[in-house]
Amino acid sequence: MPLNDEKQCVNDDQQSDSESSRFSESMASLSDYECSRQSFTSDFSSKSSSPASTSPPGGVTFDDVMAAAKNLSDMTLAHEIAVNENFQLKQNALPENSLAGQVKRVVHQAFWDVLEADLNAEPPQYEYAIRLFEEIREILLSFLTPGGNRLHNQICEVLDIDLIRQQAKHSAVDIQGLANYVISTMGKMCAPVRDEDIRELKATTNIVEMLRQIFRVLDLMRLDMTNFVIRNIRPYIQRDLVEYERNKFQGILEETPNALSQTTEWLKESMGEESLSETALAPGAEQSSTPSLSPLLVLNNCYLKLLQWDYQTKVLPETLVTDGTRLQELTEKLNQLKMIACLSLITNNMVGAITEGLPGLANRLKRISAVLLEGMTKE
Repeated sequence: MPLNDEKQCVNDDQQSDSESSRFSESMASLSDYECSRQSFTSDFSSKSSSPASTSPPGGVTFDDVMAAAKNLSDMTLAHEIAVNENFQLKQNALPENSLAGQVKRVVHQAFWDVLEADLNAEPPQYEYAIRLFEEIREILLSFLTPGGNRLHNQICEVLDIDLIRQQAKHSAVDIQGLANYVISTMGKMCAPVRDEDIRELKATTNIVEMLRQIFRVLDLMRLDMTNFVIRNIRPYIQRDLVEYERNKFQGILEETPNALSQTTEWLKESMGEESLSETALAPGAEQSSTPSLSPLLVLNNCYLKLLQWDYQTKVLPETLVTDGTRLQELTEKLNQLKMIACLSLITNNMVGAITEGLPGLANRLKRISAVLLEGMTKE
């Protein structure tokens, strides 16, 4: 995480390779995100339930299927990080009018109401507050490298849960002081983009609202840390992506032998097309001679088929699931180019003589057509 001048003390306690050492842990948590899990799960379920699909061998268990799903989910995330320079994780906020969003708000509000009632009671009850500080301590420590360093020891000393419980028994715990220390520590560890949030936290007077906002900012800091790790590991993923994906697919095949059935069918369709057979003839060879297919020619024809793929009724080959969105965008752009070419040709045929003295008209027509066709999908 890039730090400002006020945060140099944290840099002194960090090792230069700390972000890379947490890559495995970050990948494990990132792979649980909905965007990287749903693509394979829905695809695999639809293929498994289809009567036309090949039945899995008797030795394949549910655990094998879930392991294959996790492998492809991890690979999807790594592939997206490598090919998309702008990839970063964002908060997954629930829609306000959704049932899940309403339930979440009600449950959270009920918790904070109970916490406020406990702190305002006579004598005050600190159990919920202590649990919150215990969770805050673990989050703060997760931002640091494992091992002993000055800030790590300081956090453990100030947020000593056993000591806080002893103080609570004698009504001597300083909740406001602990919250202020947490905010100060967060200010040393956060990215500069969160400085305004830290200032707002310091200006909050209600202790319950302060604790609530502390957790909100901590979630943002965890997201910042994850995106920082992603930016730093991207060059290494790009370097080893081919070998990584090859090993992942090999693992999937070992656990689920029919996992690439759609890819196999996709290749067979391209090999059996007449256009491919005609193109495969060597220059000067007779039409009656047997064409010799090359792997490169088959593969090129396979990729050309993707530009006319029916995404509504056909499932993408498993080896291309990670690029499904990009392939669909290419298909839409190709359809737009076809429409623009047709419009330009019709215009030139109808009023070609008039437009000879207007060299900029063709480019203007292309720009206007591209804007009008933005978002167009093939029906």
